[in-house]
Amino acid sequence: MYVILVGSFLFYGSELKLGQTKTIFAPIAMLMLLVFSAALTGALIFGRPILWYLEGKRTEALQLLMYTLAILFCITLVALATVATVVQTNRAGM
Repeated sequence: MYVILVGSFLFYGSELKLGQTKTIFAPIAMLMLLVFSAALTGALIFGRPILWYLEGKRTEALQLLMYTLAILFCITLVALATVATVVQTNRAGM
């Protein structure tokens, strides 16, 4: 959900020409968004497995991490396939 919100903001923000302002704050805001996104996703993906690992639940921690990464990879493949299909359809329609 977070990725959808940020992606939508970037897409529609470009239509509003938010990134074309002549101020230092636009690149600073984009870098802060990148840092926040990296911290949030890192905490969401690695937080629970690290806690479990430190509690001695090593097998469960590694399984959770592997399952989480596998699901994230599958979602990424579906998103890339969808983008490729849309691009192919747009090229065929031209």
